Amino acid sequence: MTAPSATPPPTPPTPPTPPSVSEREARQVAEAAREATWRKPSFAKELFLGRFRLDLIHPYPALSTESVQRGEEFLAELRTFCETKIDSARIEREARIPDETINGLKELGALGMKIGTEYGGLGLSQVHYNRALALVSSVSPAIAALLSAHQSIGVPQPLKMFGTQEQREAFLPRCARTDISAFLLTEPDVGSDPARLATTAVPDGEDYVLDGVKLWTTNGVVADLLVVMARVPEGDGHKGGITAFVVEAAADGVTVENRNAFMGLRGIENGVTRFHRVRVPARHRIGPEGAGLKIALTTLNTGRLSLPAMCVGTGKWCLKIAREWSAAREQWGKPIGRHEAVGSKVAFIAATTFALEAVVDLSSHMADEDRNDIRIEAALAKLYGSEMGWLMADELVQLRGGRGFETAASLAARGERAVPAEQVLRDLRINRIFEGSTEIMHLLIAREAVDAHLSVAGDLIAPDTPLRDKARAGAKAGAFYARWLPRLVTGAGQLPRSYAQFHPPGHRDLASHLRYVERCARKLARSTFYGMSRWQGRLEAKQGFLGRIVDIGAELFAMSAACVRAERLRLDGAHGAEAYRLADAFCQQSRVRVEELFGRLWSNTDALDRAVASDVLGGAYTWVEEGILDPSGDGPWIADATPGPARVPTVHRPVR
Repeated sequence: MTAPSATPPPTPPTPPTPPSVSEREARQVAEAAREATWRKPSFAKELFLGRFRLDLIHPYPALSTESVQRGEEFLAELRTFCETKIDSARIEREARIPDETINGLKELGALGMKIGTEYGGLGLSQVHYNRALALVSSVSPAIAALLSAHQSIGVPQPLKMFGTQEQREAFLPRCARTDISAFLLTEPDVGSDPARLATTAVPDGEDYVLDGVKLWTTNGVVADLLVVMARVPEGDGHKGGITAFVVEAAADGVTVENRNAFMGLRGIENGVTRFHRVRVPARHRIGPEGAGLKIALTTLNTGRLSLPAMCVGTGKWCLKIAREWSAAREQWGKPIGRHEAVGSKVAFIAATTFALEAVVDLSSHMADEDRNDIRIEAALAKLYGSEMGWLMADELVQLRGGRGFETAASLAARGERAVPAEQVLRDLRINRIFEGSTEIMHLLIAREAVDAHLSVAGDLIAPDTPLRDKARAGAKAGAFYARWLPRLVTGAGQLPRSYAQFHPPGHRDLASHLRYVERCARKLARSTFYGMSRWQGRLEAKQGFLGRIVDIGAELFAMSAACVRAERLRLDGAHGAEAYRLADAFCQQSRVRVEELFGRLWSNTDALDRAVASDVLGGAYTWVEEGILDPSGDGPWIADATPGPARVPTVHRPVR
C-alpha cells in the first residue's frame, strides 16, 4: 500500500503592492487619525485661541500621599542601582548595554513602572515615571531610551488604553518583569507619511498574515513583544486600514536583519525587522481594523513626555558641569564663569533647565490628574525639550572649550576628569528627530492650534468647496468671529494688578511676565487669524509661518509653567526665592525670543528660500558644488524593502 500524500499547508494570500497616494490622500489619512473632539479643557489650546486660562494650571495639581510615597521609594532604589550597577563608560565603549544591567533593571521592576500593580507592575504616576527617566538618562541615555520605548510607546501603553482584558492579562505581566517590547511603524520609505505604509496584514481564517519590513525599531533587536502597524486590505467582512497588532518577536518569519549604529546613543538596540508570512492570531489585534494610527497618536499624547523628561535629566547634568567647571577654570585673573561671555551661557543653562523641568513636571501632573486634554501640551513639551536640550548641551561644549570636544576616555587617559560633554551632544541630537521631527511637530501642533478655525471656516477656505456650502460656512464663521475677535482687543494683561499673587513681598515680579503671556496669547491669536485671512487654504503650505506660531506658543507655555512652578515651590517652602529668580531670568530670556519670532512672522525670507530651494532641486546651482569629492559609498538612497523571505541570519538576541 502506498501512504496517502500529506495535504500541503494552505498558501497565505499574496500581499498587495504598496499603495501609491497623492498629497491630498496622505493628508486625509493623517486627518482621519486625529482625535477630532475635545472632551476636556486644554490650557495650550486656549492659549493659541488668545485665552490665557491660568485656572487650568494654577493652583498646581497635586498627587496623593500614597502615590508620592510609592514613587519616592522607587526613585531611591533606582538611584542606588544607577550609582552602583550602571557603567556608562562601558556602554559607550562597547556600544551595548550589558545583559546583567538589563536583567538588574528587570529585577528592580523598572520595566513595569507604568504598568498597574494588578498586573505585577509598580503603578507609578506619570510624574515619578518621568523623574525616573530623567535620573536614568543622566547616567545613560541609551538605557533611558530602552525603558521609554518599552513603556511609553511599546506594548504596555496601547494595551492599557485600547486592549481587551484578555490581552492585558496575557501580556502586561510579561512586560512588567521579563519581556521587553518595541513599537514598529516606520519603514524604509515611510516616515511621517503613514498613508504609504507598505507592511500588510492579510486576513486568513482566524489569523492575519504579516509581510513587510520595518526600520529603526528601537528595542527591536532585544524585544520579546512587538506592536506592529500594518495595512489590512478591505474585503469581505473586513473594514481594512492601518491596524495595530501585538506580535511575538520569536514567531516564525520574524527576522531582525540588522542592528543599526548611530552617532549617539551607541547602546541603543535599534534594528531592521522583516516579517515574512508571519501568522498573528486575530485575538492579538489591538482595537478594530483601521484604528492603528489613532491608537498610535493617542498613545503618544502622554508617551511624548518621556523624551523631554530625559532632556531634563541631561539639562541638570549640564548645569552641574557648567557650574563646577566655570568656577574651577580661571582666565585673566578670575573664574571663567565671572566673565560675561561665559556667564551668560551658564545663566541660560540654569534658567532653561528650571523652565524645562517646569514644563515636564506640570504636564505630568496634568496627565495624572486627567482633568485636562494635554495632547498639545505634551507635543509642545517634546518640541521645546528637544530643541532647548540640544542648545544647552551645545553651550556646555562651548564653555568647556577644547575639552568639550575631547572624549571622556581621552580626558581620563591624560589625567583629567572624564566629562562626556561631546557624548551628551551626540546623544541629544536624535531628540530633534525621535517621535516626530521638529518640522513634523510644528505641523502637528499647528493643526491642533487652528482646529477651532477650521471647524467653523474650513469649508470657507477650502478651494474645492461648492458655493452653496461656502455660503453656509460663511454664516457660521461670521457668527463665531463676531464673538471671538472682540475678546482679543483687551484682557487682564493690560491691568497693572493682574496676577498679583505672583509678586509676593521680597520676591521677583513674575506677575508682569504672566501679564505679558496674556497679551501675547491674544496677539498670537490675532496673528493666526490674519494669516488665515491672507492665505486662506494656502495657509497649510506656509510652514515657516506656522512653525513660528507654534514656537511662540511653546515659549508662552514654558513661561507659564515656570511661573506656576516657582509659586508652588514658594508655597512649599522649597527654595522659593531662588525659584522666583530663575523663573524671572527664564521669562526675560524667553521674551527676547518671543519678540524676535513675532517680528519674523511678517518679515522673513520664506518666499525667497522656497525659490532658491526649487532652483537647487532643479540643478541650477550644481556649479557651486564643484571642487570637492564625495566620500559617500555606493548604494541606493533607500534600501529595498520588497516583501519576501529573510536574506541574512537574524541578529535578534532576547535578554535572559
